[in-house]
Amino acid sequence: MGKILVIAALIALPASVHAQAAPADARAAQALAHSVEQLRSSIGRWAVVTEFLNEDGSVARAVSGTYEFTWVVPDRVVSGKSEIPELEQAAGILFYVNESKGAIEMVSVGADGQLWIMSGPLGGEERLSQEYQAGPGVTARLRFTRFNVAANSFESRMEYTEDGGRTWKQGNHQTFRRATEAGTAGAVRG
Repeated sequence: MGKILVIAALIALPASVHAQAAPADARAAQALAHSVEQLRSSIGRWAVVTEFLNEDGSVARAVSGTYEFTWVVPDRVVSGKSEIPELEQAAGILFYVNESKGAIEMVSVGADGQLWIMSGPLGGEERLSQEYQAGPGVTARLRFTRFNVAANSFESRMEYTEDGGRTWKQGNHQTFRRATEAGTAGAVRG
């Protein structure tokens, strides 16, 4: 009888391990699908208002610009460009899913040559930059959070920390609205 119980337990073990793995696999598939949808929804031209914030959250300055994204590798890699004419700024962007790393990432580089890498978990709406030197002896990091997501608009909040993430200060708030086919900044389609 003891041998039968041991054999029954060994037969049941793979089924219980598989039952535990199935929800994890389903969660991973959902996270990947959500991140791929982020890439898909980014395609096109966006009119963007960026509000630079004071520490108290009030708006120090608001500027308008555009972002434009196209596919490089469908469902995996998007290339883009951001432009803020008033600040004479432009940057190249890659936005991609790194499935083996379990991450959705965005890299951006402008005229200053500084490469920014923002990375977050698949399925998430938050990405962290690499650490950088904000001043003598001050190491900082940026956090970007996408929210209020709709078919033709979304918002992004950038915060920064100078204490390893114990506290976060407001940096900017961006409102993205899909531009019209004619490319009129600020106009929303559909």
